[in-house]
Amino acid sequence: MGGGSPRISVVVPSWRDAENLQRLVPRLTQLKGVHEVIVVDASADAATEQLALRHGAILLKCSAPNRGAQMNVGAMFASGEALVFQHADTELESAHLAAIAEAFRNPEVIGGAFYRKFDERHPRLMWLEHVARWLTRHGGTLYGDQSVFVRREKFLHLQGFAKIPLMEDMEFSRRLRAAGKVVVLDPPVRTSPRRHARRGAWKTSIQNGLFILLYKLGVSPLRLHRWYYRGVENESRVEPNAPEYEEGETLSS
Repeated sequence: MGGGSPRISVVVPSWRDAENLQRLVPRLTQLKGVHEVIVVDASADAATEQLALRHGAILLKCSAPNRGAQMNVGAMFASGEALVFQHADTELESAHLAAIAEAFRNPEVIGGAFYRKFDERHPRLMWLEHVARWLTRHGGTLYGDQSVFVRREKFLHLQGFAKIPLMEDMEFSRRLRAAGKVVVLDPPVRTSPRRHARRGAWKTSIQNGLFILLYKLGVSPLRLHRWYYRGVENESRVEPNAPEYEEGETLSS
């Protein structure tokens, strides 16, 4: 990086995310400090393709939805020295990019993420924001909706995200923290509350917490994936061959 600011490549995995991308991509491509925006789409959606190309993003395609695999594809194509893995329903502003650039001025820092900002989906759980900040600051998991960032050379050294259908963010967070100095930054990032509003904030938070606990206790991500999407299917009555992740899906809150 030559002591200056790194070129930042923003990688956005997408599956039926056209609505979220309509808000995210135009803003990202205009932000100072963004070297390139790479949308890795697995939905074969014409609207997503047109949107990405119209606003100057790079569009890559995957044959099947799997967030970890999609982010690996985007990272391999990226030319920036810093990678930001961005969920389609999470904000990223100029202040976040400036914070990343400042963090990487320290050559010991290999990556990190942002604190999360709780919002209207948790009207009675706002106090948990302080708990989450403390846990993240003291070695807790860096979840996918925290806009995880990492030096590209370190990401390649770690061989990217694991080829698992669920919990790829938790698995990568563990290896990233073990590989070197990791930082958690302000300002916090916000994620769309639509899924919590649709399925119920308390129910969603409790369910996600249970799956995270089961994963930490050693239950296979493949088994957790089957259990999780069996529940989603029962709720929404969708077709039996469920995708690898639902629109905006994360098990972090």
